[in-house]
Amino acid sequence: MEKDRLAAFSDGVIAIIITIMVLELKAPHGADFASLLALAPVFLSYILSFIYVAIYWNNHHHMLHTVTHVKGGILWANMHLLFWLSLIPFATAWMGENHFAAAPTALYGVPLLMSAIAYSVLQNTIICSQGEQSVLKRAIGRDVKGRLSVVLYLLAIGISFASPLAANLIYVAVALMWLLPDRRIERTINA
Repeated sequence: MEKDRLAAFSDGVIAIIITIMVLELKAPHGADFASLLALAPVFLSYILSFIYVAIYWNNHHHMLHTVTHVKGGILWANMHLLFWLSLIPFATAWMGENHFAAAPTALYGVPLLMSAIAYSVLQNTIICSQGEQSVLKRAIGRDVKGRLSVVLYLLAIGISFASPLAANLIYVAVALMWLLPDRRIERTINA
């Protein structure tokens, strides 16, 4: 299979994920700004989730530039990533509707954690398929940022029961860490 088909399918699934999230934003029943303020937690959780999905789309796009051929393992690893990303709208809605309460905040971290793990699995599957001297292997090196993300997600999930605010600040910090597309891949491809 050509990588363009994999990219197109992934783009379509990610577009649907974003669409589902935006459809969860319901207009308030009131006609004043105070009624909009009541929706702030829903909107804030949407913004954070939109940023996360956009980060995955950007980095997935860059990563696929390193692929020379697609094998079955890459297809399944990619589906694994898309599965966990597809759960983000549910976790987003529950957290926003419940004003960042402890259990929804903890659950929100689960698809983030599992998406990070699935992304690493996809990276490693591509590297195994393309070889240890592949562009992707040279680009990511030891993948400190990827490993740190997993640790921070675990910390946020655990701390959410004591302090949902601290957990959400960790989620925001990880998003900020990944906000720009992965420059390691761009530098390696351009070199």
